Amino acid sequence: MEEFIEDDLPLSRTKKKQQAKQIEQIAEQLIGLTDKRYSQIDLPVAIAREAELARATKGRSSQRRQLKHLAGILRKSEDALEDLLRQLMNLDQVACGEKKQFHQLEKLRDRLCDENSFTEAFDEMIELAPEIDRKAISRLSRSVQQHDDRRAYREIFRRLRDEIAGG
Repeated sequence: MEEFIEDDLPLSRTKKKQQAKQIEQIAEQLIGLTDKRYSQIDLPVAIAREAELARATKGRSSQRRQLKHLAGILRKSEDALEDLLRQLMNLDQVACGEKKQFHQLEKLRDRLCDENSFTEAFDEMIELAPEIDRKAISRLSRSVQQHDDRRAYREIFRRLRDEIAGG
């Protein structure tokens, strides 16, 4: 009785199409990145050139055609595809961490603007950012508490972000 090893069998047409579609989605994710995130990706020269061209193409059908061409190049280079996948996953993890920190700063700001939780939140803020302008935060918090000042509300967040998150 022979054992069938799945790796020895040729891929079915359906499986090939599924893989091609997945690679096309990866290429679409690549060209859809913001300029800042895209600049963090390290690509081989040929792939980078095609990705730049796809990002610069304006027409929908033209961009689609360029996207398919980029996906074809990625299919031919398994090493570059694996490296790109790894980099995209790292970017996603960084973005998730940034989003989590953003929400934590929002919650801290909300607690600073609430009279009942101000003291506890203020102590936490000092622990997180000892260099922050305490008088300014107190003044802005009072303004929000007494006058529902939306400008002060946003300013507190900006100061927290700049001091704790570093920009």
